[in-house]
Amino acid sequence: MKPIVLGTAGHIDHGKTTLIKALTGVDCDRLKEEKERGITIELGFTSLTLPSGLIVSIVDVPGHERFIHHMVAGVQGIDLVALVIAADEGIMPQTREHLDICRLLRVKKGLVVLSKIDLVEKEWVDLVQEEIGEFVKGTFLEGTPIVPLSAVTGEGIPRLLSALDRLAAEVEERSSEGIFRQPIDRVFTMKGFGTVVTGTIISGKVAAGDLLEILPQGMEAKVRGIQVHGRPVEMALAGMRAGINLQGIEKAAIERGNVLVAAKHLQVTDTLNAVFQLLPSATKPLRNRMRIRLHIGTAELIGRIILLDREEMKPGEEGYIQIRLEEPTVALPGDRFVLRTYSPLYTIGGGEILDAFPPRHRRRSLDLQNALQILEKGTEEEKLTLRLRSAGPPGLTFDELLMRTNAEPNRLKTWIDRLLAKGEIQAYVGEKVRYLDRETMDRLMKFILDYLKEFHRKNPLQPGAMAEEIKSKLPAKVDARLFAHLLSLLTGGKKIAVEREWVRLPSHRVTLKEDEKNLRERLLLRFQEAKLQPPTVKELTQGLGVSEGEIRPLLQVLVKEGHIVKVKDDLYFHRRAIDELSTQLTSFLSAHKEISPTQFKELTQVSRKFAIPLLEYFDGIKLTLRIGDKRVLRK
Repeated sequence: MKPIVLGTAGHIDHGKTTLIKALTGVDCDRLKEEKERGITIELGFTSLTLPSGLIVSIVDVPGHERFIHHMVAGVQGIDLVALVIAADEGIMPQTREHLDICRLLRVKKGLVVLSKIDLVEKEWVDLVQEEIGEFVKGTFLEGTPIVPLSAVTGEGIPRLLSALDRLAAEVEERSSEGIFRQPIDRVFTMKGFGTVVTGTIISGKVAAGDLLEILPQGMEAKVRGIQVHGRPVEMALAGMRAGINLQGIEKAAIERGNVLVAAKHLQVTDTLNAVFQLLPSATKPLRNRMRIRLHIGTAELIGRIILLDREEMKPGEEGYIQIRLEEPTVALPGDRFVLRTYSPLYTIGGGEILDAFPPRHRRRSLDLQNALQILEKGTEEEKLTLRLRSAGPPGLTFDELLMRTNAEPNRLKTWIDRLLAKGEIQAYVGEKVRYLDRETMDRLMKFILDYLKEFHRKNPLQPGAMAEEIKSKLPAKVDARLFAHLLSLLTGGKKIAVEREWVRLPSHRVTLKEDEKNLRERLLLRFQEAKLQPPTVKELTQGLGVSEGEIRPLLQVLVKEGHIVKVKDDLYFHRRAIDELSTQLTSFLSAHKEISPTQFKELTQVSRKFAIPLLEYFDGIKLTLRIGDKRVLRK
C-alpha cells in the first residue's frame, strides 16, 4: 500500500490538534505542559484510515512562533499538508510563515481547512473563504479545496475525508531504491524493548537485523524491530513513518536532528553549496557571512552564509550560496532546506542542496558559476562528469558516487555506462573500481609526457626516468594502481615505452658523443680488470680525472647494455665477474648445502665491504635464501 504522510500547518489555536482528534480519536498533545497551557509544543504523531482504506500517517505541528523549529522538523518529508485557518481569526502571521515554509520545502499537494465555523455566521465563512482564495494564489494550494468544518459538531468532516482521499490518490509513490536515510524526529524508551527512534524514511528501505549508523555521532546499532502505524513489520520503505527499535544504544546518545542511515554508506559534512531564494517578504537583504539557522531534515544548525555570485541578495532574489556550519550534518544533493535568522527568529528563505562535499573554490569565479549552473540545471550525465572532475584523482567509487549524486543505483549505473561508452569517463581497478573523468585522466597523462620530454632534454644519456620518480611528481592522491593504469594507457597508445624500472618516450635513444664513447670504454675496462673488487664512483672520478656528473650517466648506460651489474648504490660489478661467481657459488652450495659469510669471503677472496652486498644481491635475484646467518640454494 502506498505510504502517505499528512502534515498540519497553521497559526496557534486555529484547531490543528482538535481537528486531528476529531478525525482519529487521538489527542496528539501528550505532554503535561501542553495539557496545562492548552497549546501544542512538540510534534504529535498518529494515523488515519481514509474511506478508500488507505492509511495515512499524520504529523501534527505546533503553531506558536516560538516553536517554528519544531514545525519545520515536522513538515520535512510530508506528502500532503492541511493548512488550518480558523474562521473567527482568518489569516494570521504563522499562517503566512507556515505556508512559506511548505513552499520552500516543495510540498506539492494539500488543502485548506477552514476550522471553527461553528463560532461565526455563514456570511463570514464565505468572506474568509474569498480571502483565503486570494492568499493562496501563486502557491501550490491555488485551486485546491477549501473545506469549512467544525471539529466540535463534525460538520464538514466527511467532505474533508473525501478530499484527502482524492489528494492521496494523486501522490506519487516514492522509490525505495537508494541509500536508507531516516531523519530522527523523536527518541524514547519502551519498557522491555529499549531505545526507539521515529521519523519519515526519505530514501531506501530498512529491515529487522540491518546494521545502521547514527550520524553525525558515527555510532552503529542493529535493528531489533520495526513498527509502522503501530504494527510490527519486517521491512519499512521510503515514504513510511517508522518506529525503529535499536539494539545496544542508550536514549541519551541520540537526539532529534540525528539521522539514521545504512552503516558505512554516508559521510557527514559541514559545508554545503546550494541554490537559495530569499523570500519577497524578507525585511532586509541577505549579506555575505551573515549568521543563520539552517533547518534540514529534522536538524537545526547554526552557520554562516557565503554569497557565491553577488555581494548582497535582495528580497525576492535567487542565487547561489555556500553554508558553512558550526557542526557537521547529513545532507545530499536535492535535499530541501529552510533558513531562518539567527536572532531575532524569523524565516527568510530556503532552497536546494547542489553539492554536499564542495571542492575549494574562489568566490564569484566564472568556473564556479558554470559549475553551479550545471549542478542546478544540467543533465544527470553532465552533473556526474562535473562531480568526478571536482573529485580529481583518484576519482570516486560507485558507492561514493551514490553519496555525491543521491541517485538510485540503477539510474546511476545507466549514466556511468553511457559516459564510459562515450569515453567521457574512464574506470580503473583499485581496491574497488574507481571512475575518473576524461579531462583529469588526460591532464595526468600529459603531465607524464611533458615530464619525460624535459627529463630526456636534461639527461640525454639516461635510458629513461625511474617510474617511482615520475609517480612522486604527480599529485599525492595518484596511488600506485592509478599510476599503473596511466602507464598502461600510455604504453597501449605507444606514447611511452617501459623497460624494467625505466620509462621513456619511444623517440628517445641514448647516443654517445666521441669523448663519451671513450670514457665508456675506460670505465668498462676498469670494471673488467677489478673483477670482484670494483672501484667506487668516487674512486673512478679520482682515477679517471672526470666529474661524477659525467660518470653516473655512463654507468647507467653500461647497466642498461648489460655490461655491468648494479649491486647497490655506488657499487657496480662487471657482468662476467658476477656470472662466474654465480656459477662458483651454485657449485659450492650443491656440494656443501650452505655457506656462511666467512666461508663466502674465503671463496671469493674479498673483504666484508664486498661480501655482504654480494650475498644480499644473490638473495635479491633469488639464487640464494638466507636462513639465520647462512645461505642455501633456493629450490
